[in-house]
Amino acid sequence: MTDGLSTLYQDLLGGSYDCVDRIVLNAYFRMGHDPGGFRVWWRALTGSDETLENTYLMRLAGRFSRRIRGYAKAHGIPVIDCSVGQRKHDIAEEYLAKTTVTQGLFLVLVGRAQAPVWNVSAKHHIERKKPMPYVNHYSFHILDPDWGHLTIKISGHPPFPAQVILNGHEYVACQARNTGIAFTKEGNCFTTISDAAGLAKIAETLSEHRAIGRLSQVCERWIYTCVCFALDFDEQKRSGFRYQYSHYQIEFSRNLVFEVGGHMDQVFQALIDRSRAPLDLKTIKTILGYRHRPK
Repeated sequence: MTDGLSTLYQDLLGGSYDCVDRIVLNAYFRMGHDPGGFRVWWRALTGSDETLENTYLMRLAGRFSRRIRGYAKAHGIPVIDCSVGQRKHDIAEEYLAKTTVTQGLFLVLVGRAQAPVWNVSAKHHIERKKPMPYVNHYSFHILDPDWGHLTIKISGHPPFPAQVILNGHEYVACQARNTGIAFTKEGNCFTTISDAAGLAKIAETLSEHRAIGRLSQVCERWIYTCVCFALDFDEQKRSGFRYQYSHYQIEFSRNLVFEVGGHMDQVFQALIDRSRAPLDLKTIKTILGYRHRPK
């Protein structure tokens, strides 16, 4: 699919490729998000309703935390408690640049965020806590052979809703490396490519229907080993705990590869000038400023 910008500057381009960028999938145990379903699941897990109390739910959350920290300490994996506002992905990228890990879990970041939590009354009536409380979430940073750096973020409270965060450029880089395509990558940008057409073909595979299967495979490969700190594999099997997935966020980028870097800079500055001229400083402050506009 072509666009006006690509057509206008086609004489300056050495190639182009479209690539799925950031992918965020919601992972959820459907039964556990319904009061009746959660009760049925708890019976399968424990054998009865006798322990369906807030105390036991909190113990399950505490066990999750202790097991993660114990495993990480035994295997030399850092666990970092993050404060509000810290950019967790930047922390992970900085650590990844120094680590010698080539595959598997290499870092766990802990932060607080809102998540659904069940409240069980004295008569075992189940309802959502309102407002939705802030609880610990554990971000497992993993190196995957097919997808590179990915993150699985899991709430510490049952039914352990999660998000799987991947990057299409990481996937393309891994596949290009496997096929012998040489490249230089800076962030989400391939700055030099030995075979631009070959890289574009790899990137196109993420837009195929088969990409759903690839996403399912990578999720299933890692998510149950992450949640096993809360529910071991026997408990997962006995209670029928299985995740389902839905897409939460998908970003798509179109990348134009210029033959000469100077030409790219000229085009970039010219495009900025088209909006720079009509937007004076006062107008920009109005659009981006922190002050409330008069009503």
